[in-house]
Amino acid sequence: MSKKYNTSEAVLIAPNIYWVGMHLKDDPFQCHPYLIKNKNESILIDPGSMIEFDETIRKVKSIIDIKSIKYIVLHHQDPDLVAAVPEIEKLINRDDLLIVTHSRMSLLIKHYLVTSDYYEIDKNENTLTTQTGFTLDFLTTPYCHSPGAFVTYEPNSKTLFSGDIFGGIDESWEFYADETYFDKAKQFHQEYMPSKDIFNYALGKIEKLDINLIAPQHGSIIEKTYIKKLIKDMKNLDCGLYIDKKYNRELIDTIEELRKKEQALKERNLLLSEQSKRAEIGEMIGNIAHQWRQPLAIINTSLAILKEKNRAGILSKEEIAEKLEKMEKRVIYMSDTIEDFMSYYSPDREKDWFSINLAIEKALDIVNMSKNDKRVGLTLLLNSEYMVFGLMNEFIQVIVSILSNINDLITAKNLTDTHVTIATCKDDMYTVVSISDNCGGIYEENLNKIFDPYFTTKHKAMGTGLGLHIAKMIIEDNMNGYLSAKNIYAKDDKILGAEFTIKMKNENR
Repeated sequence: MSKKYNTSEAVLIAPNIYWVGMHLKDDPFQCHPYLIKNKNESILIDPGSMIEFDETIRKVKSIIDIKSIKYIVLHHQDPDLVAAVPEIEKLINRDDLLIVTHSRMSLLIKHYLVTSDYYEIDKNENTLTTQTGFTLDFLTTPYCHSPGAFVTYEPNSKTLFSGDIFGGIDESWEFYADETYFDKAKQFHQEYMPSKDIFNYALGKIEKLDINLIAPQHGSIIEKTYIKKLIKDMKNLDCGLYIDKKYNRELIDTIEELRKKEQALKERNLLLSEQSKRAEIGEMIGNIAHQWRQPLAIINTSLAILKEKNRAGILSKEEIAEKLEKMEKRVIYMSDTIEDFMSYYSPDREKDWFSINLAIEKALDIVNMSKNDKRVGLTLLLNSEYMVFGLMNEFIQVIVSILSNINDLITAKNLTDTHVTIATCKDDMYTVVSISDNCGGIYEENLNKIFDPYFTTKHKAMGTGLGLHIAKMIIEDNMNGYLSAKNIYAKDDKILGAEFTIKMKNENR
């Protein structure tokens, strides 16, 4: 059973909060102003039209001196809520009286000849704090039912002044709502809320609040017991455009079309995923092949030497041991290369600090380049204390790729008197490795392309165009560094050779 109250007088609904409206007999559209008693900064909410004016003023005066009202909250601009404000302003007669509303509404409210200044909630962080410390919070609920609509939450009593939301139309009006209230609110919301989507956006904001009481502008006051279920029922309500049969049919057709497109998109994405996996496998095989080319060439050369000397009967045990050790190192490197590429996309790879010197030494060994090499004069300007953070095997691959290109260039051009310098240096931010040669450099038109995937100037039997691309990815994506290349010029502007520079941040964790 609904509670009975004497609506001929003001009704206390929460601490210091009063209903000060008028019960309009046989009128299904009841309008409800509310008063918050707050010393000399009291607040009048949605005071209504001239129909209720006398009754509302009488009830306000029975509680406070009307001149103690400093704020009038207007949740929207309709006459059933605003029309009486100019007359109420005259009775309050305060220079500091403020109309609390949204800036979208203040443009319209002024046409009622309201003269007070505005406190626009959207320009004041959607909150109001009086000098007494009393606070109101505002939640914008656009287009429910006006563009600047909002609701007001009083956090102490957990009361929500909801404007048009939760309003009801019912000839057998009851002051407090009961379990049947949704049936009374249904028609009002179907007709006044523009669409289910817009209405649900507002309800989504409201249901996050801790509410003990809802005080709407129309209908009945709603106690905590009924709030949760009422919001749930409201969210499932078709309203506004959704009750138009033509729009509803079009919406259903649109939803079905979207469902079909979503299914088609899922199937296409599955196909693309499979194609991507195949491409990834193909690229991985290509990458492995590129990294294997140099050690395989060395192994093949060692085997040819062993066979030739064995046929000639001049093969010693020492040379067999030396060649086998050299081939074993290449096989280990090739095995590590497979492991590296298999785990390339794994996030679980553990990086660590490693010695640049040690990595460079291993790379030189893999490409069979040393200070004793008769083909290449090698200069090493290294600091044994320099450490960088990452995966050493990947860094070795980078050095191998650069040095392999130099070896290929020497072979292709049949160069003599070649020289390679590998140097390291360090400043406050970076540890730098530079690799330079005197092999004639890089054609200017190719300088900006050498790190592109599949770009190569070699015969397809000699290169895939992936080595430097992978090297750049390793340094820049995996080690948070930079890899660049430039030409070295003589005084007469002739290109002498190329220089590759690797820069790695000193703090790279």
